Amino acid sequence: MLHRLSSALWFCAPFIVLLVLWAVFIPYFDVNPRLFPHLSSVVQAGIEGIQDGTLIQHIKASLLRVAVGTVLALIIAVPLGVAMGVSPIVSSFLTPLFRFFSVLAGIAWIPIATLWFGYGFGAITFVIFNAVFFIVTYNTLLGVSTIPLHVRNAAASLGAGRWAMLTEVLLPGALPNIVTGIRTGLGFAWRGLIAAEMIATNVGLGYMLFVARDFYRTEVIVLGMIVIGVLWLLLDRLVLAPIERATIERWGMVQRA
Repeated sequence: MLHRLSSALWFCAPFIVLLVLWAVFIPYFDVNPRLFPHLSSVVQAGIEGIQDGTLIQHIKASLLRVAVGTVLALIIAVPLGVAMGVSPIVSSFLTPLFRFFSVLAGIAWIPIATLWFGYGFGAITFVIFNAVFFIVTYNTLLGVSTIPLHVRNAAASLGAGRWAMLTEVLLPGALPNIVTGIRTGLGFAWRGLIAAEMIATNVGLGYMLFVARDFYRTEVIVLGMIVIGVLWLLLDRLVLAPIERATIERWGMVQRA
């Protein structure tokens, strides 16, 4: 417990230093609020956004889009990745495509997504889907491919059918790679989400930033940036990283210290 607390404090230390520097130097140099806001202005903007409900509304909209796009991607990506992993022909044919699309930035899909789905939930969900789908599929393929052949043969010789082979050998063996793919894909999806919301919707954290720019409300812009960063840190540190670590430890790739 003490070790976790010290690690958390050490992790927060640079942010605390940054806040102190912000609170001291911005007023000291009398920076124009239209260029960069005072810390107190950002805090006040956050309080007002919570009180009138707009900040919560933007957060809910962004998180919902991420959740829906990610779930849809996983439903298709994991089975397809397993199928590619057990079929050398399918794998060799599709792998170049997935290598190409897995590094394609989510924001590159925004123009064509708005043409296909219009402005709104569908276009943004499509951007998130693509950011997660290709990376998770490719990582699932890698995970299945790294399972030793003698392990599969041993399971088959013990009478494992297709379902048992899938649920007791292939998925558990590929799970560390799948979780890593989800964590990486969500990182791309989060960035793509904010960019898409600036263009293709009228609610969400990205939209909040975009509208605030038109009115020179730098305190709202910085507030939105802080909320975006904090939400990602919470998601990554409290959900994704522990799941990834526990999955890797569970399947014997590393040992708990």
